Amino acid sequence: MASIPPVKGTRDLYPEDYAPIRRIFDVWRDVSVRHGFEEFEGPTLEYLELYREKSGDELVGQLYLLTDSGGRELALRPEMTPTLARMVAARVHALSKPIKWFCIPTLFRGENVQRGRLREFFQWNVDVIGTADVVGDAEVILVGVEALRELGLAASDFAVHISNRRLMAALLSALGIAENRHGAAYGILDKFGKLPAEEFDRRWGEAFADAVGAAPLRALMAATSPADVGSAVRASGGRVSEALEAAIDETGRLVSILADFGITEFCKFDLRVVRGLAYYTGPVFEFYDRSEAERAICGGGRYDDLLGKLGKSKEPAVGFGMGDVVLSLVLADRGLLQSREADSPVYVVGGGQTGPSTLHRVVGLLRRAGIRAEFGYRPQALNKQLKAADKRGARQVVILAADDLPAGRVRIRQLSGPDAGRQREVSLDELAADPCQALRGDR
Repeated sequence: MASIPPVKGTRDLYPEDYAPIRRIFDVWRDVSVRHGFEEFEGPTLEYLELYREKSGDELVGQLYLLTDSGGRELALRPEMTPTLARMVAARVHALSKPIKWFCIPTLFRGENVQRGRLREFFQWNVDVIGTADVVGDAEVILVGVEALRELGLAASDFAVHISNRRLMAALLSALGIAENRHGAAYGILDKFGKLPAEEFDRRWGEAFADAVGAAPLRALMAATSPADVGSAVRASGGRVSEALEAAIDETGRLVSILADFGITEFCKFDLRVVRGLAYYTGPVFEFYDRSEAERAICGGGRYDDLLGKLGKSKEPAVGFGMGDVVLSLVLADRGLLQSREADSPVYVVGGGQTGPSTLHRVVGLLRRAGIRAEFGYRPQALNKQLKAADKRGARQVVILAADDLPAGRVRIRQLSGPDAGRQREVSLDELAADPCQALRGDR
């Protein structure tokens, strides 16, 4: 029978491939909890209706659809925000606010498979629901920055590009583009910097040359601070409306809070960030590596109307999604995609007069002490067991039997790290009394 490969755009994650991703999960989870977020999960299958008019035409076109035996239209979840909104809406009056939740789901999209984009992937979602204050926006940005820092990335490696859909809406109105045409404008603006300049200018010109040309638009998009937007509009002869002034102030306050959090060096104002999904209503942001050679590491923003669309009370909300695929590429490029050394096992080597009973007893007591311990299932010579320990990536071996070992003594040998090759002896009783201390050798 011919071998059957994995479906295009999916991955076979062997243990050595999955270990670095699990490390990413661990950091995502640890940072979320440290910032006061609670973990939740939802179903992989949702009714198709949940995504219609909630996520925008682009995402709905990428859904994996199926019909169940009752004729109901279902979809594999392509993102988590609609599920989150549905779950919160179901209990909105019973939940204390702000609601701070996170999850690490598997998502599915019918993408054109290419570098940084797969059809099945993991994503870290962080959301704050129940506050309209931009301090919520600032906190979710802070959580994302802290996770990347903990994974080893510095301000020289990545930046958070920040904009505001309210600001863009007011700006488009100031440029003479009617509100009913804003959706089309967002669709083109979302391609700014992703398309060749000539192609972007052509698309914009065909749709909006009657209001503002591509050249003056580019000058506005080059603004490096919220205040620059108002100055640029005035310089072009436009009028700064109350809505535009309010959006500028809101974005400026977000930037100020990020400075208070101490992460200004990671953040930049960037009107190019629009976000394609239909439900964004306020500040939006994307994380990129500094070279911008890869796709966005993370994207998110404020979605204040989504719960109201689900038929419940309207609750302000903000959140982001960070996929593992692009993040893994960025980490690998910098030699940071690796599992923690703490994941390396201690390998217990038996044989000689000790017998399998002692071997099994030592393995058991190490594991009960919270130590990852491994051993061979069948008797082998000492050198073969040491080779097995090396193949398993062990950081230490506990040798229970060797020709030069006195009775009742064990030898602990360091296989990796700065002390590689160092070895010492302890009594079997000492190892049993306090395995962690015996292995550390810090007495």
